[in-house]
Amino acid sequence: MSRKFSLKEIALQSGLSLASIDRVIHDRPNVSASAKRRVELAVGELERQYEAALITGRRFVIDVIMQAPKRFTTEVKNAFEVELPAMRPASFGARFHIAEHLSEEDVISLTKAIKRRGSRGIVMKLPNSELTNKLASELLREHIPVVTYVTDIQQHNRTAYIGMDNNQAGAVAAYLVGKMLPIKGSKILLTLSSNVFDGEEQRASGFKRIIKERFSHIGIVTVSEGQGLERSTYQLVERALADHADIEAVYSIGGANRSILSAFRDSARECKVYAAHDLDKENQKLLSQGEIDFVIYHDFRSDARNLCHSLLYYHGMAPRHTATPSQIQIATPMS
Repeated sequence: MSRKFSLKEIALQSGLSLASIDRVIHDRPNVSASAKRRVELAVGELERQYEAALITGRRFVIDVIMQAPKRFTTEVKNAFEVELPAMRPASFGARFHIAEHLSEEDVISLTKAIKRRGSRGIVMKLPNSELTNKLASELLREHIPVVTYVTDIQQHNRTAYIGMDNNQAGAVAAYLVGKMLPIKGSKILLTLSSNVFDGEEQRASGFKRIIKERFSHIGIVTVSEGQGLERSTYQLVERALADHADIEAVYSIGGANRSILSAFRDSARECKVYAAHDLDKENQKLLSQGEIDFVIYHDFRSDARNLCHSLLYYHGMAPRHTATPSQIQIATPMS
């Protein structure tokens, strides 16, 4: 490694015990491949965080728990790793706990470990479930601030919400799609990764409201529970296309856009208008190819700064900070 870190620093970053770190670092026997990988990732994260800025003053370590497709979490992690170390008067480091699926047992185990070792703050992108709200409430009682990201939980169980106004984002998508699809008798396919994410439900609600108010001649077919994953989403869309011959547009809230487009092609169907979320590498490519008409997105680096300001205020190191929704931005093949 290009920088020497103490066993304690690596343990803090990886979430492993000091004994486990010692066994990995000194190449002792009976070390699992997963432990080695976690240490490698932790050291890499420490390297990036320290190289991003010279650390002066206090350093806060926070925990980021996200259940989302890799294409999304990769972009968020990259943005956070750029912004967090450069914050002042305290710089931030992050332990990332991210996966495309986290079971209830996974989330319980994570929060127990975080409470045990302590944290300056938790960033959550998790379902708005009874369990998530219970665990968030417990963390607050331990004086660990909880900030929800992109998707929300009950307000009294978190310190702040960071991200765009999801209801308004859905309304914007509906207005644009409605203007672009003035054909009577057409239907829009609305796709969610899962109805347990409050942010997705809010986008769907805003979308349906504007379609009903302004474009009542357009119907909506909703599919959900593909988890934003390619194969499961393809199967859901393929079935919806078989059941509805008049679907001619897509509002993709939950992602897996390449699979949705493949389902249209394999069903010999034309998609006349396609709206999506998040300007990740896959969506940028689909935009440039003209397969997506527009993408609604917001700046993850700005989100990271808002997150840090909220946590600094909580810890008494910054003036009162009221987190405002991230600015809704729109990308087209021309921009």
